Amino acid sequence: MERDWVVLLAGTNRPVALAQANAVLNRLDLVCETVGASVFGLLLSKYHPVTCLKIASGLMICSFPVLVMLGQLINRVSCHALDSSRTATDESICADLLDVRRIVPNSLRAIKHGWNEYKQQTVLPASAATVFLNFNVALAPGAIMTALLMHRGTSPSIVGAFSGLCSIMGLVATFISSSLVKRVGILKAGAAGLIFQASLLSIALTVYWAGSISQTTPLLIFLASIALSRLGHMSYDVVGTQIVQTGVPASKANLIGGMEVSIASLAELVMLAMAIIANDVSHFGFLAILSVSSVAGAAWMFCRWLTNPTDEQRELFMVDPLYQVQAI
Repeated sequence: MERDWVVLLAGTNRPVALAQANAVLNRLDLVCETVGASVFGLLLSKYHPVTCLKIASGLMICSFPVLVMLGQLINRVSCHALDSSRTATDESICADLLDVRRIVPNSLRAIKHGWNEYKQQTVLPASAATVFLNFNVALAPGAIMTALLMHRGTSPSIVGAFSGLCSIMGLVATFISSSLVKRVGILKAGAAGLIFQASLLSIALTVYWAGSISQTTPLLIFLASIALSRLGHMSYDVVGTQIVQTGVPASKANLIGGMEVSIASLAELVMLAMAIIANDVSHFGFLAILSVSSVAGAAWMFCRWLTNPTDEQRELFMVDPLYQVQAI
């Protein structure tokens, strides 16, 4: 729902303001995740895990009413902008969804309706590219990469530095994305992010298949390529969100946004299931190929969408420099 809120507050007809709002939102998410994980790790080093869980649960419970009040404050300060997407049938729809006796048929009908709306959206390739990026679970900071490095006897300090560098690159990307949108428009900015990520992951894959990451220099090149690729990944995360926000009507924003998140989670789940099946470290190369292929496929699909625009697509992004230049 936060995507819908950002659109209502910033407006789809203000691309630079919308890009800045999305960038700030992602930036705060990354900072909070980093700080939260660091604080929790510090607590774990000093207190019993049960005590740490109690502290975390207490903070979550105490923060809930604060979040509710802040939401109301935002709505009041913005002259009730967050109420503009409500319809007269909202209450009846909510009552129908909460009917326990019909929860299964209602859920199936909602999934079918969401899928039909999702595949009919004008900006489907941009949304599908986001889904494709979630297939990359091997060449990204996470449990699989950490397991590979630890299996090869990599120093824990290098593993920690790699994770920290990935977080920093993600944070830097939130600044770069809004600047790119301002300079070249959201469409070229999205293509640049995807191509940049695909190129660097291809370098990482080449270094891995060369079989030399057991040596220090190739290992550092391998890790640096993956870390730098996070610039492209997080840049497209911000820009892709804005493209969907611009191309989807406000009345369908929550529905299509929710469906995109669901499909992306399913894609990640499929790849993690494959990682469980191919659990031997010798199969990492296969997972890496799938990861690079998914990112390259996302870049190809998005660029093809840009080079073959429909009239509706041109109308949606008429203020974008890409189509302004083509029109001239």
